[in-house]
Amino acid sequence: MGHSTLSNELTSRSATELAALIRAGKASPVEIVEAHLKRIEQFNPSLNAIVTLAEDAIDRARAAESVVMSGQEIGSLHGVPLTVKDTIETEGLRTTAGSRLLANNIPNRDAAVVARLKSAGAIIIGKTNAPEMAAYYETDNPVFGHTNNPHDLNRTAGGSSGGEAAAIAACLSPAGIGSDLAGSIRLPAHFCGIAGLKPTTQHVPVEGHIPAVTGPLSLGAAIGPLGRKVADLATLFGIIRDENPSEPGHTALQNSSLKGLRASWYLSDGVAPVDEEIARAVERAGDALRDAGLEVDQGKPPGISQGPRLWVELFSRTVLRQLSEFYRGREDEAGPQVAMMIARAGKEAVDMAAKIRAAEQLAKAIVERERLREELIRWMMTTPLIIAPVGGTCAWPHGARRVEIRGESVSVWRAFSYSQTFNVFGLPSVSIPAGLSTQGLPIGVQIIGLPFSERLLLAAASIVEQSLGGWRRPGQF
Repeated sequence: MGHSTLSNELTSRSATELAALIRAGKASPVEIVEAHLKRIEQFNPSLNAIVTLAEDAIDRARAAESVVMSGQEIGSLHGVPLTVKDTIETEGLRTTAGSRLLANNIPNRDAAVVARLKSAGAIIIGKTNAPEMAAYYETDNPVFGHTNNPHDLNRTAGGSSGGEAAAIAACLSPAGIGSDLAGSIRLPAHFCGIAGLKPTTQHVPVEGHIPAVTGPLSLGAAIGPLGRKVADLATLFGIIRDENPSEPGHTALQNSSLKGLRASWYLSDGVAPVDEEIARAVERAGDALRDAGLEVDQGKPPGISQGPRLWVELFSRTVLRQLSEFYRGREDEAGPQVAMMIARAGKEAVDMAAKIRAAEQLAKAIVERERLREELIRWMMTTPLIIAPVGGTCAWPHGARRVEIRGESVSVWRAFSYSQTFNVFGLPSVSIPAGLSTQGLPIGVQIIGLPFSERLLLAAASIVEQSLGGWRRPGQF
């Protein structure tokens, strides 16, 4: 087998498969890391997905290899290269959150999730591009520019974990970690044709994220895994959740437990229209679960049409205030999107009456969220799985502010009401590939579950993955 064939063979393997090859002595950490670095060198210039490379990756791979050779006990991801979104702190490795203010920021500690991945033996090979301060749905910022979608370079990879999704889809990285406050793991996974898990809120530690997850944001923000295979989400989730590996189902996907469970799918939340091809993909995912022995019907869960409005009431002012405090005195260094948000925050800050109204609105929104969440969870006690669109449209061209869906012009923000809702209610949600549109663009569907039911969700996602074909290699990669 030639070197380039071996490289391609290794880079197209999932993280879980690579870990098994290392464990069995069939591939070395050095070979695997070198293959990925070579692929990054070849393809990253056209994608701009990875923005900082770890200079110590090869050294770490050599150290990992000598541990394997010595026959010592090894972690579940020993020697496997991974990438991390550029909003999550990595010790000794530049972390900018796409902001000029942090262009040379080198953290002196790892975020908790990164420390857990390293203790499982993973090798962080690079940081992936994100929108400035993770503040919008397109991965573009004044430090590194924009990330291209591997299925169509003229389109966005989404945001805010867009660089991560693009890198994984194009096999520059087998898997990695992103974050999600409004669909920021699920939207890029849907746009790039991979899988992504937003865990239950507060189930995985979020410290070490930039911007910090503070105040009301802790009700909705989550850090979670992205990968080409659902099995990788299961492996990475087990590690960042710090589960006991001896617990049953640590990385296993047990489909037998799903038989007879009820699942409901819906195609309209009453907020945004959904493209016809995406609607059909949601129905196909429902059919796949029915074929696997679940009871599946069409039904709209209660309260979901209120989710997007509550998102704005709960989170948007905190986001604006954080940005204006972070850039205070250096506003001219913000990129266009963030500058607009800071200006909006500035107008509100001088109006005392508006401040009082905002505090009252937040208190009211928290109470309403609790009431609706309780109602939704009660409904889910008999229907523990919900199948829904990730959003109303596939990847849009760079810079688009509006998209046309079924003849209606919709803001790109509104089009992803389907994702925002489950941040509001703090429920776990997984996006899995469900085929391609007639334009050749990936379509993802999301499956949502009760709090802390990630294992069940991943088992359901694995059925959909097997039935609908899962990840497909982008044509030019």
